[in-house]
Amino acid sequence: MDRQVLHIISQARQKNKKLLAVLIDPDTPGDEQLLEIIEHVNMSGADLIFVGGSLLTHDSLDQCLKVIKSNTKAPVILFPGSVMQISPQADAILFLSLISGRNPELLIGNQVIAAPYIRQSGLEVLPTGYMLIDSGRPTTASYMSNSLPIPHHKSEIAACTAMAGEMLGLKLIYMDGGSGADKHVSTDMIEEVRKSVDAPIIIGGGIRNAEAAQDICRAGADVIVVGNATESNPAILKEIAEAIHNL
Repeated sequence: MDRQVLHIISQARQKNKKLLAVLIDPDTPGDEQLLEIIEHVNMSGADLIFVGGSLLTHDSLDQCLKVIKSNTKAPVILFPGSVMQISPQADAILFLSLISGRNPELLIGNQVIAAPYIRQSGLEVLPTGYMLIDSGRPTTASYMSNSLPIPHHKSEIAACTAMAGEMLGLKLIYMDGGSGADKHVSTDMIEEVRKSVDAPIIIGGGIRNAEAAQDICRAGADVIVVGNATESNPAILKEIAEAIHNL
């Protein structure tokens, strides 16, 4: 199975190059807005596209992926909120284990159900330790996962959790404040996790401007994920991409 996306992320980490991923919720944009977002993705030089959401209310995933794949060369990676969000239309899938919580279904249960479908799909599998971080407000991700996020100021818990994930063989660590987060993952926490693991670190949630993106990358993030800000102001992508690519 092709390992191109993991290679892209790992090589970027080795070269200390920062990557921008744009998160698209299949439920949110219509085709017209989706095409506008993709146009800004292409113009900005964003590196990756994540597709998914904690809760989908429409059967729009395949159509969303078809539109994206037809209009960009950026790798398209599934960021699944459930076992329903699997499609061979993408290039890869973040095979998430929610290591910040104690919900067994999201640690291993859903993964067992999804594994044969993912194998048949031919998607590149990206084993990912997913960590929800308190962002100042309840998020859909924490509610739907029936789990408590790691407290915003408890960097040592995040570091130990990331270490355990890496020791279990997970290839990526994804720390997320959730969609619409009031604040992003703290730079103190990112620095502590960076000192604790060698795996590439992905940071999402609450990143709304270029300055915050730079601070997060300087703290040790390898990939930053921008979602809600893209829907309200697609032009911000170019500012953020330039800010992190020039570090």
